[in-house]
Amino acid sequence: MAQALFHDKANGSEIRADGKVVGSSLIGQQGYSLDYFQPRPANGLGENSVNTRYKLILSGATNLSADNEELVKSVEEARAKVVKDNSTAGHEVKPSQVPADAVTSSGSGLDPDISPAYADLQVHRVAERNGLTVDRVQTLVDDHVEGRALGFIGEPRVDVLELNVALRELLAKS
Repeated sequence: MAQALFHDKANGSEIRADGKVVGSSLIGQQGYSLDYFQPRPANGLGENSVNTRYKLILSGATNLSADNEELVKSVEEARAKVVKDNSTAGHEVKPSQVPADAVTSSGSGLDPDISPAYADLQVHRVAERNGLTVDRVQTLVDDHVEGRALGFIGEPRVDVLELNVALRELLAKS
């Protein structure tokens, strides 16, 4: 029944590129080069140390309080990296422009989405590194902003994997 009514969801919300499954729209991925849009940090992820027979990746939040020195240091370091990575010759990113989702992981550590503000912050870097115009990359981001569910639930968001697949397709056409 699920295959007939909800085929895409029943198969894990797969995202395909070049005829192959490259991921799920429900699970964030790490490890993109700076040529691509970056996801949220995955600070809550770790490896299983109890049963080492299988290499299991764990997900979850750091569970650190807002005033925890380790979290504060991590956020400050992440903000400095976002500023450095996204500042280009003609566009300087200021620390005050860095949105929270650029420096903090989600509760699960697996969130596939970033805020439109974080995607916008990355536009100049992605354009410069790929030889594209800022306007073309901004249009790509704008085309991938998903609104609130039912018009009022949640926040607008951008699925990083879907955006990066679209960027790759754009680059292949160029």
